Amino acid sequence: MTIQQWTFVFVGVTFSLYLLIAWISRVRDTKGFYVAGRGVPAAANGMATAADWMSAASFISMAGIVSFMGYAGGVYLMGWTGGYVLLALLLAPYLRKFGHFTVPDFVGDRFESKIARLVAVLCALFVSFTYVAGQMRGVGIVFSRFLEVDITVGVVIGMAIVFVYATLGGMKGITWTQVAQYWVLITAFLIPAIAISIQLTGEAVPQVGMGSEVADSGTALLDKLDQIHKDLGFASYTEPFVDPNWDKINVFCTALALMAGTAGLPHVIVRFYTVRNVSAARWSGFWAILFIAFLYVSAPATAAFARYFMIDSLHGKTAEQLPEWYHNWERTGLIVWLDDGDGVVEYHGGARLDESELFRSGSLPAAEFAAIRAKHQEWLTSGFASGIDGRPVLREKGLAGPDRDIIVLATPEMAGLASWIIALVAAGGLAAALSTASGLLLVISSSVAHDLYYRLVNPEASEQKRLTVGRVVIGLAVVVAGLFGIFPPGFVSQVVAFAFGLAASSFFPVLVLGIFSKRVGTVPAVLGMVAGIGFTATYILGNVYFGMDRWCFGIGPQGIGVVGMLANFAVTLGLTPLFPGPSERARDMVEGIREPEGVGDAVVIEEAAGH
Repeated sequence: MTIQQWTFVFVGVTFSLYLLIAWISRVRDTKGFYVAGRGVPAAANGMATAADWMSAASFISMAGIVSFMGYAGGVYLMGWTGGYVLLALLLAPYLRKFGHFTVPDFVGDRFESKIARLVAVLCALFVSFTYVAGQMRGVGIVFSRFLEVDITVGVVIGMAIVFVYATLGGMKGITWTQVAQYWVLITAFLIPAIAISIQLTGEAVPQVGMGSEVADSGTALLDKLDQIHKDLGFASYTEPFVDPNWDKINVFCTALALMAGTAGLPHVIVRFYTVRNVSAARWSGFWAILFIAFLYVSAPATAAFARYFMIDSLHGKTAEQLPEWYHNWERTGLIVWLDDGDGVVEYHGGARLDESELFRSGSLPAAEFAAIRAKHQEWLTSGFASGIDGRPVLREKGLAGPDRDIIVLATPEMAGLASWIIALVAAGGLAAALSTASGLLLVISSSVAHDLYYRLVNPEASEQKRLTVGRVVIGLAVVVAGLFGIFPPGFVSQVVAFAFGLAASSFFPVLVLGIFSKRVGTVPAVLGMVAGIGFTATYILGNVYFGMDRWCFGIGPQGIGVVGMLANFAVTLGLTPLFPGPSERARDMVEGIREPEGVGDAVVIEEAAGH
């Protein structure tokens, strides 16, 4: 069968499975809709958390960014996994003992303020919509290549699927769907990694293969990559801090922003509300890290294999020699060759960047890119005397080089693997994107329907009314998420990194101080959140979209969340002595959630809040 036929088979089977699980797990009460009835076993919750966590950024884009950046890209691996240590030790057990549905629930009750709850809701929406943009973009890319439809059509298909199973089963349906999606995505990631490692180096373990010699060459793979990079003018693949925009301070800040952001992400935290008790929450963290590790320790090898295959299969080739994988992906607009007239593909970096002829067009409206390419062709055929050289035009728009989000998806084709393996990778990419998208949509739904509508607008709303509002909000959120996927603000990992910075600067400080300080009151906490996320969002938007310089110690937008986090801590702690502290009830609540489970007179918050 062809790749497309296999893709239809895998996508059809997996999507049918997801919808079946959602139908079996459908819920009729808010406890099931928001926290899966608090009955999910720790191991299953660990799988669901891993799937929720390993989004399109992890599956599709992370190896791509490591492939392009080399050693420097490893900061994403360290930051994203390190954040789970913070989450498991500092937050998850205490928030589970607190016992509510959402992060804004904790903020609102701990700081006894509707304003605090409202600010937390707005922060949750801002973070979640930023994050979900990357997931829907990933869905569109997969469908665009493997089902050969427009990216917009692919996003719409993904919207429809995730809407059905998120609204039917709520958190209960999403949890068990994510368990299935974990096995789909991890199988789809590891099978090609193992197959390529055997093919390229003779080693079955990808991590061993990455450090082994390329078959029949006598040269280690990483040494060969370093030499290729040197010859083509790129920075060394294995040396750190060779990019002036990726120096030590940026690496440190990005890693810390990703760690703190992980610990503050609402859709990750809510997973720890679904288990039976505090002990299960701790074990969920252990299982999640274990299941995540299977993919994360393999990603650097996949990245190295992909880098080698891409350069080896494209550089120096004529139009007649270009491989089939290139022509397949060219149709998506995510990689294209604009010739300089010699009829040979040249892929250069560094000082010879102007000679690079590989570009991505998917970020441009189709009509605009078609016009640039037509003018470029006129420029070629007229002997460079008229028309326009399209390469500098696209370079000015930041579109030099292939789209990083195609690397993992295209690598099995670069290596010439079987059609069914290539299609399996497509199903895995969809599982990764949809699992995270569904979790984010539920956070958006709970923030609006539970924290905003029920807790602030209509506290007398019936169970059925709250469920209806929650499902309607998911429908509206799906539409907004789809628009972000069709008009993406950047490549997947970049957009997701921004979401982590926003979470680190808004939620991480207020959660840590809310749990471990009985002195911090309402006004300092609210102003701290506003200062943190306000600074971070302004810096990211200004730097990425409005040409603002990196005026804050040269820190880039991916790492600026650390400065926002420090600003949050500074504002909160600096104002604390100037404002009244929390009430005795709030102090008792803090004391209660910090006591070992089953010890003392901890406040039974679920009952007090009417849950």
